[in-house]
Amino acid sequence: MLAFNVAGLMGSVAGTDRRYEITDARLDLPDDLRLASPISGRVRLSRTTRSILADADLTAALAETCSRCLKPIVTPIHVELREEALPSIDLHTGLPLDTSAEPDALRIDDHHVLDLGVPVGEAISMAEPIAPLCRPDCRGLCPVCGADLNEDPAHEHRDDPVDPRLAALADWQSPGTDEPTR
Repeated sequence: MLAFNVAGLMGSVAGTDRRYEITDARLDLPDDLRLASPISGRVRLSRTTRSILADADLTAALAETCSRCLKPIVTPIHVELREEALPSIDLHTGLPLDTSAEPDALRIDDHHVLDLGVPVGEAISMAEPIAPLCRPDCRGLCPVCGADLNEDPAHEHRDDPVDPRLAALADWQSPGTDEPTR
């Protein structure tokens, strides 16, 4: 769980902090991402003069598919998060605070709970590799038949006969060259 009751911390002087070890935390991720291992790491919450500053150093793993050979893989993810969370109610009076000046700011809820689930989920989503690979030298799939080229590196196909309607293109030459473009 990545939600923390910060009422005591909000009542403390600026500079006070609390540290938490995170183990076995899970959350719903955006964009069809799935966790392969739970989130773990450390969170430090520090009181500032107007807010709580959250510093997190977290690791997890995503269940993904290799972008070349389409095998299931596990991708380790490391995220560092630094977010400022503003209160939504006054700690002493219990009255709502005006949030219109900073409508997109991370907020501490009415029960003094700071939920880092959304920013952590966004950070994990941003850390996801664009094209995850099972290994750096993955050869992928054959574009003709779909065979895994990692399992059969000598895989090849005979040259298929050219469609007679396209045979004239085989002799076509680029302007300024003497060689066919084959």
